[in-house]
Parts: sequence; C-alpha cells; structure tokens
Amino acid sequence: MHPVVIFLFALLCILFFTTRLRLHPFLSLVLVSVFTGILAGEPLATVEAITGGLGSVFSRFAIIITCGSVIGLLLQGTGGMSLIASDIIRFSRNPLLALNVLGFLFSVPLMCYILAYVIFVPIAKELAARLDNPSISTATALALGAVASFNLVYPSPVVISAAEELSANMDRLFILGLLIAVPTSFAGYLYSRNLKKSKTTGLSDRIKEKTAEVQEKASEIYNNPAEKPRRIEAYSPIFIPLLLILLQASFEHPHPMLTFLGNPNIALLIGVLLSIFSGRKLGSLVLRTLVEKAVRRSGVVLLDLCGGGALGATLAMTGAGEALGRFFLQLSLPHILVPFLVAAALQTVQGSRIVTMLIAPSLLLPLIPELGLPPEIVILSMASGTFLISHVNDPFFWIFGELAELEPSEVFRSNTLGSALMGIVSFLLVSAVHIFFY
Repeated sequence: MHPVVIFLFALLCILFFTTRLRLHPFLSLVLVSVFTGILAGEPLATVEAITGGLGSVFSRFAIIITCGSVIGLLLQGTGGMSLIASDIIRFSRNPLLALNVLGFLFSVPLMCYILAYVIFVPIAKELAARLDNPSISTATALALGAVASFNLVYPSPVVISAAEELSANMDRLFILGLLIAVPTSFAGYLYSRNLKKSKTTGLSDRIKEKTAEVQEKASEIYNNPAEKPRRIEAYSPIFIPLLLILLQASFEHPHPMLTFLGNPNIALLIGVLLSIFSGRKLGSLVLRTLVEKAVRRSGVVLLDLCGGGALGATLAMTGAGEALGRFFLQLSLPHILVPFLVAAALQTVQGSRIVTMLIAPSLLLPLIPELGLPPEIVILSMASGTFLISHVNDPFFWIFGELAELEPSEVFRSNTLGSALMGIVSFLLVSAVHIFFY
C-alpha cells in the first residue's frame, strides 16, 4: 500500500478512535501504530518501532514534564503564583494585555500551557467580574498568550524535541522563536479584545461542578494569608531554572558545571527542590499529597506523549513522511509551506501540539536537503502549523471552555479562531525571517 494512503488511514483512525469512540489517546495512538505497521507489511519491525518510540520519548520528557507539573502545583498551593500574577497585573495599565503576558511568560517554564492556563484562569475570571469585561475575552487573552510561547519558544516541549532531531542551532532558534512569538501573542491579545459574550450562557451540570471546584480552590489560594510565600520563594522555582537554561544556551562553550546545571532536566529538578522549600509551611502531609497529585497528572501527559512517539517511529518506518512531503512538493507550493501543512494536518487529526511536533520532524527529516530550508525555519514553520486547528479532539478545547464557563460554540469562536489567526501570523513572520535573514 502506498505510504501516503497509509498515512491518511492512520489519521482517519486516530480521529475515529478519539472523537467517536472516545478512546484514550495513548491506546488510540498505539493501536493505530500497530495497524500502520501491518499495512506497511512490516509487523515484526512495527513492534520494535513502537517500543523504541515509546522509550525515546519517555527518556526525553519524563523528568521535564514531571518537574514542571510539581513546580506548578506547589506554587499554586502556596500562593506563589497568585503573588507573581498580582505583581505583574499591578504594574500594568492594561489588565487584558497583562493576562496575555502572564500566559506567555509562564507556559514555557511550567512546560505546559494547559497548566499555566488552569493556574491563572481564576485571575482572568476575577478580572472579568471586577472590570466588567466578558469572561470569554479575559480567558482567551490568557490562553492565546500561553499557547504562543509554548508553540514557538525554546526550550518548550513543542520545540525541544524537533530541535534535537533536526540538529538546529539552539541559540538562533531561541532568539527567532521569541521574536516571532511576541507579535504572534499580541495578535492573540488583539483578537481577544474584540470578543463579546454571546447569548448562550447555559452550562451543563458537569461544567458547573468543575467551575465551583475551581472557584473554591482559587479562594483557598488567594485568600489564605498563611499560604502566601515571600517573593523570593515565589519567583525562584520558576526563574532560577529558566535562568540556568538560558545561561547554558547563551555560551558557545559553557563551563562543564554550567552545562550540567543548565540541562533542562537538572534545572527543573532544582526548581522542584526550591518549590518544595517554598511549600514547607504547608506541612509534610499536604506537601506530599500535592507532589503525588502532580506526579500522577504528569503520568497521564507522558502516556499521550509516548503514544505519539510510537506512532511517529512507525510512520517514519513506512516512509510516509517522505511520500507526503513529495506530494506537497509536486503541487509546486513554496517549500516553506511543506512543514507548515504537514504539521497542520497532524494537528487537525490527533489534537496534541506536542505529539504533532514529535511526529512531524521524523516525517520531514528525509526531505530536509531537498527543501533547502535551515532547520530553525523548518521547526518554526511546523510550530506555526500547530496553531492552525484546535477542535473537539484537543484536550485544551474542553479545558478552556469548562474553566471559562463557555459553550462549545463560544470556544470555537474564541480559542479555535484565535489560535488559527495566530498560526497565520506566525507563519507569515517565519516566512519574512527566511526571506530577509537567510
């Protein structure tokens, strides 16, 4: 069977399993990996590809994702996030823009834009009530800011694996990604500023319960003086790891100790220790409970990522990436559009931005010489494609709507369309960088 047909079959199967059967993403991805290998006529090699893909992703992301989850949950529990958010908003004359910046700043250090959104959405809702802004506007500004940096700025999980696989220049990738992410995020802010609450305000019982739970947790975090840490305790678990990572990346030949401390795994482990120190006043029982909850949460995320790694390895084995890329090339499209379209196709079907960027580089790797594009441009073009479609198979689609008290139609109007707009803006900026600086 032709590799492109196998690829399309895999995408349709994922869509069917996740949206129609509501099967867990990990099982969906692994099952489709098996079907893909069988269709390619390589059943024995498929088992090896699946296990190899699973192991590769776990070894690369297990520490990063788990540490990010622990840091975020502990700082939420101690009130550190509330303190930082209050500082940022207090110095801003534009609270809506401040929310956008808040999401932008924290999604990469937390290694999860969903976590950044969940932590700060109580502030977004409070601002909506206090300033008489529609909640759809404040929630969208926060969410789009978080997605902008998470999709484009190294060392986000979206970018880091592609950078390693394509051997990109990390310093150049960080600078270009940041320069593109800032105006992309601002475009999301401008879009959110013009949103208005629709007439459909009915909520299901499930959404009401979730909203009540979030409000209760927010009340506990922001109103309990005993949980408010000092500023150094609030800022250090996030900014010290980020500083170490950036320092290590800023030197061409860093000192071995800086190379060790600046490794994202080690830097985030340091952040975990700092966040545990910050949360010592909560008591050992509460602290242990929060850490265990964070580890369990990260385990679910890691399963999805490992499933994506298995599918990526299997599709690479079939040669689907090269065939799909050549199909786009035969359409006489600009070469820079090929990574963008491949990533957009993957994102549309399976929903996870991280999984998309785990699979897309392995598909495109054989075509890099023919495309004639620098690795940094290929990565940022793919990252732009991950913005394009966010719909019902994207977990964030539902999290966004539930916590912001929005109906699905409103989520399409805010999150989906706003993200698509940012994808177009990001791709245009990447194209401009390629034209004028390469």
